[in-house]
Amino acid sequence: MTQSTLLVRIANATENTIWDTYVDAHIHGTPYHKSAWSNAVTSSYKFVAKRFIAINPSTNQVTGILPLIIMKVPLKGQHLCSLPYCDLGGPLADSPEIAQELINAAFNFAKEEGIASTQIRSVETSPFETDDLEGQKVRMLMSLPPSAETLLASFKSKLRSQIRKAEKNGLVYETGNSAKLLNDFYHVYCVNMRDLGSPAHHKTWFEDIASSYAENVLISVVYHENIPVGAGMVLLNEKTASIPWASTIQAYNRLAPNMLLYWSVLGACADKNIATFDFGRSTFNEGTYKFKKQWGAEPVKLLWQNYHQGKLEKDDDEQAQTGSSLRSHVENIWRKLPLPLTIFLGGRVRKYISL
Repeated sequence: MTQSTLLVRIANATENTIWDTYVDAHIHGTPYHKSAWSNAVTSSYKFVAKRFIAINPSTNQVTGILPLIIMKVPLKGQHLCSLPYCDLGGPLADSPEIAQELINAAFNFAKEEGIASTQIRSVETSPFETDDLEGQKVRMLMSLPPSAETLLASFKSKLRSQIRKAEKNGLVYETGNSAKLLNDFYHVYCVNMRDLGSPAHHKTWFEDIASSYAENVLISVVYHENIPVGAGMVLLNEKTASIPWASTIQAYNRLAPNMLLYWSVLGACADKNIATFDFGRSTFNEGTYKFKKQWGAEPVKLLWQNYHQGKLEKDDDEQAQTGSSLRSHVENIWRKLPLPLTIFLGGRVRKYISL
């Protein structure tokens, strides 16, 4: 399809259904591409969403989409991101040519609005060698069978024994999307984020996520003697599930709540006939990568590309090292703050951190 026979425009709020139908049908569609994610960002953090949609005029069929958020950061100004607060966004399209037309439309929009920088978070869809992944960020994907029973039977005995260990330690879990589970999830999440030295999202962010995704959100909370010690939130697509947030309270890690937490969501997704589970972002061959690998997940290279006035920028290693040093200093201070203060401050600064 040539540019002259392709219509690329900004989707309106009444087109959520056709947008989501396209995402569900696309082989690379994720829960983050759904209109629910952009809607939650707009509702919680008041950033403006610009969702580009490609239409074949002769058939009036959708042939591609590209969700973008205009982020306004103090002292840095505006930039476009596809998508913030998650691992990936980027274009979904019927062909690479249409995907590029969507990106070009985003660049043109940015130029018109005086926005210099754009970040597109995509994945590597062509074959790659794992030898090239050392130190790289990857997305960990696992294929699921059609039932939790079949999934459990497929695990190695060591993995099954680790799950049983958590149960023998008196841990139990509950899944659903109730207000109680959301409250318990948020408590565990905030404690974990404080211990990691990172600002936590405001609670309204998760309330808006739960509201936007509705039946397509799954919360699991692990309890020890009625105390929430582990929690995760999973977002569902037609055939894909992603877990953007999973946390445990360090004081209880000896009881293996992480094992029961992941088993609870993997089993639930298998029973829902989800074909692929996305464990999220990890650094190749490091700690969280190995944890996810033991479940059967395989790496897919993430491609986060930064553009300045439409031109691809090279990674600045020196700037990254300087930022890493400053971040470590801030994290050390944050860990020492009282939990209520980190929740208060985190809710006010987290919106400006796109990771």
